[in-house]
Amino acid sequence: MSNEQLITEQAYLNQTLGKINESLDITKEEIKKSKGSLADAASGWDDVRVKTSTYSGIVETAMSVRQQQQAIAERESAKSRAEVRFQTLSKQAGKPYFARIDFTDPQDDGQGPESIYIGLASYSDEEGKFWVYDWRTPVASIYYDGGLGQVDYLTPVGPQRADVSLKRQFEIEGGDIVTLFDTEEAIGDAMLLNALSGESSTKMKSIVTTIQKEQNKIIRNTDADLLFVQGAAGSGKTAAIMQRVAYLLYRYRGKLNSGQVVMFSPNQLFNDYVDQVLPELGEQNLVQLTFFQYASRRLPRFAVQTLAERFEQTVSNEKIDRMLGSLEMFKATQKYAQSLNQKGLHARNLNFRGEPLITREKILDIYYQYNENYKLSQRLEATQDTLLRSLRAQVGVQMKKDWVELAIENLSKEEYDEMVGAGSTRIGDDEEGDAGAATRRHQLGAQPQEREFKSDKQERNFLAKKIVTQALRPLAKKIRRSGFININAQYVDFLKVLPNFMNLADFGVSDAEWTEYLQQVIADFKDHKLTLANTTIYLYLYDLITGKHGQRDIRYLFIDEIQDYTPYQLAFLKFSFPNAKFTVLGDLNQAIFTQDWANSLEEDFASLFAPEKVEMIELTQTYRSTEQITNFSKELLENGKTIEAFNRDGELPVLKLAKDEAGALQAVKDQLQENAIDQEQTAIITQTLEAAQDLAANLDGEDVTLIHSENQRLAPGAVIIPSYLAKGLEFDAVVIWQADADHYSAQDQQRLLYTVASRAMHRLTMIGAGEISPLIQAVHQSLYAREEV
Repeated sequence: MSNEQLITEQAYLNQTLGKINESLDITKEEIKKSKGSLADAASGWDDVRVKTSTYSGIVETAMSVRQQQQAIAERESAKSRAEVRFQTLSKQAGKPYFARIDFTDPQDDGQGPESIYIGLASYSDEEGKFWVYDWRTPVASIYYDGGLGQVDYLTPVGPQRADVSLKRQFEIEGGDIVTLFDTEEAIGDAMLLNALSGESSTKMKSIVTTIQKEQNKIIRNTDADLLFVQGAAGSGKTAAIMQRVAYLLYRYRGKLNSGQVVMFSPNQLFNDYVDQVLPELGEQNLVQLTFFQYASRRLPRFAVQTLAERFEQTVSNEKIDRMLGSLEMFKATQKYAQSLNQKGLHARNLNFRGEPLITREKILDIYYQYNENYKLSQRLEATQDTLLRSLRAQVGVQMKKDWVELAIENLSKEEYDEMVGAGSTRIGDDEEGDAGAATRRHQLGAQPQEREFKSDKQERNFLAKKIVTQALRPLAKKIRRSGFININAQYVDFLKVLPNFMNLADFGVSDAEWTEYLQQVIADFKDHKLTLANTTIYLYLYDLITGKHGQRDIRYLFIDEIQDYTPYQLAFLKFSFPNAKFTVLGDLNQAIFTQDWANSLEEDFASLFAPEKVEMIELTQTYRSTEQITNFSKELLENGKTIEAFNRDGELPVLKLAKDEAGALQAVKDQLQENAIDQEQTAIITQTLEAAQDLAANLDGEDVTLIHSENQRLAPGAVIIPSYLAKGLEFDAVVIWQADADHYSAQDQQRLLYTVASRAMHRLTMIGAGEISPLIQAVHQSLYAREEV
């Protein structure tokens, strides 16, 4: 960096900041004026006169109210736009940009190179001159996608070519250029190394300044219906996905909003970890939830298996688990549902006042009176219509019953006045009608008209009809919600006849094993409990029978840690979000729930999409950990050779084995103290929640927080966290607790040990008691240090 370059660049920075500060002052005034304008509009309510004596008066009043509401809405919108702009400008005032590129368009003869500066958001002055370009603009992709020379980049009108002559990167602090350097690469290693050497945080940060070429391909992809990202631990796949969301919201501004983008995350703790990335980029957060939350919200009466229960279940038949999660099971569910077009639906009585009003036999007669050309949804809709007509016919029958006469006699004055003042409705009609009309009359100051009856009989019939209609309304609601279908019995029936729809032997499941499993499901049903696998099948079967077609307004669906999903769950999500483009990401080496069957997940899910609309991207370069930690971690895997470590030097991982648990506990305390002195945020990762709780009790008095639930937030300082909650997170230093032969010995624990080891950014310490874990012993001794404590 020459002194002349620094002077020139600092001058441009000063000009940019001067313009931004001018815009800040103007925007402040706009906010001040809009607040005053809004106050003036609010006072306009005093001029609205309520006239309800005539129809024309009511219409005039309604129009005045509407005009006043529109005036307030316009001023609120102006104020909101000014406040958003002020927030963006405030961020830019600190660091308006981080890069510059000079390039020539081959089609612009003799124009010479154009210089553009790239930042988190675009900035143009009052004359329309662009001082900074948003990193999401098409031209900014030149910065991320290649080095000097000719570069192709995509624009909304098609591919373009640029001849790049300069790539310059900046670090700006407090309005001054701290570092300036030119590079031939997309992102220079110096800037990336500086970003990776920092301390970890309880919140994920934006990676806009260090986006790599492969990550940029993920971020800007708009063609694929399925974008499948397989990435090693720490390869930046999750960070790239968060930037992808920001890019899509920018790219389709006005056509796409954050409410149409959904992300399924591994746990609620992770949701909290990433919730600042989009606001940092000036976008509203997308909808984030876990698959457990999605399923359990739809089944509030069941206790759906939690993440902890799924990980720590002691009794499990892997063959059955694999079968339940397969695409063959998904297809079997479809076949069974279609068979219900001929026979087999389970219905329940529609009871009224403790007795069957419409029996299950009658319901089934209605359901199967339609020919086989009816789809399940059409058959159900026709049945609902017939049942509602039957219910309306019951009004006249019930009006003559003694219970109605008794109800009339027991009416209080308040109940009578309310009933007489209200209008009439039919069973099954939209219930907003009366309430909405009453609300509108109240808003306009109108009083309900008094009803006059010509005779006692007319009054009695009026009241009787009101009482019966009101009493039958819950039953009408139940019909509209398909409550006459006994879905619990239907699901158990499906599992009983499953051998008729798929071959259990293909998964090595015997009839005896299936019968035993079925009894367990029935017992769980009685306790209102469902495993996650059964929950998914239950919901899909219900949706097929009732004709539900999912949420069609969702445009983009993101799934993180896809290796922990089954093919059935993924197929169900595709069914539930039929208009969404899918972006899924994960690391098959971290499949701690689905184990070896995760290897076919990519192929299984891709088979649900058109081949030309599927794109696979693999990220092998890992950035999170030092070279020493990465080289150790990948050797824990049988197929870890493809993982590439970033050239960031650090200390070797250390294995500390004590003679007994007391010695191991002391080693943990000593390590916590050492890490605190070195200002390394530490996570002690245990295998199970029980182990985390025991360790926390034994470390009583130490400054360490137990993370025992996914609903907690990450606390600053040292934490103890079970392995399944640590997925997706990163820490300065990681201590793997009980890294010994008693706890990490089985071959199927390779991925679990790799997962927890790869959470460490700068320091990895493994502490156990007794014999060394065979999984660690298999790693070459040059890749870690061993200490006896």
